[in-house]
Amino acid sequence: MIRQLMSAGMIPAMAETRTLEPDEWELWDTWMRAQRLLTRELDRGLQRDSGISKAEFSVLVTLWQAPGREMRVGELSESLDWEKSRVSHQLTRMENRGFVERTESGSGGRRTRIGLTAKGRHAAQSAVLVHAGNIRHHFFDSLTPEQAAAIRAWSEQTIDRIEPRDGAA
Repeated sequence: MIRQLMSAGMIPAMAETRTLEPDEWELWDTWMRAQRLLTRELDRGLQRDSGISKAEFSVLVTLWQAPGREMRVGELSESLDWEKSRVSHQLTRMENRGFVERTESGSGGRRTRIGLTAKGRHAAQSAVLVHAGNIRHHFFDSLTPEQAAAIRAWSEQTIDRIEPRDGAA
């Protein structure tokens, strides 16, 4: 597609900014498609095998990893990198399913904490096992150790470039 746009004059061969070569665009498009397909298949697996959505899984696992299996709503929102309104709506749905419970804390009950219920703990444990199997099947089983090492190195490099550690820019 990029080659067609370039040959049609819709994308200049050399722009003032650093552009991508056609083979780089193709690599990018292939990687993005693979990422979308992998994400879609893993999301379908969660729903099919565990009866929960990706969003529910994210909340369950985040709470599972928290001290005491609970967090303040703001901490959960920050940890998930979601807007507070999205977290609130998701928590309402999960509360209705019996996965989480809200408790008031602080003076005047102004800080709401979210904790896993027994049903939520069970759902988290079950989903992690099933999800791990799906990740192994759709991702790791097709990688050589060398490919896995290259993906790890590239991923860490990308993370460090976008989110530098220790305040470095």
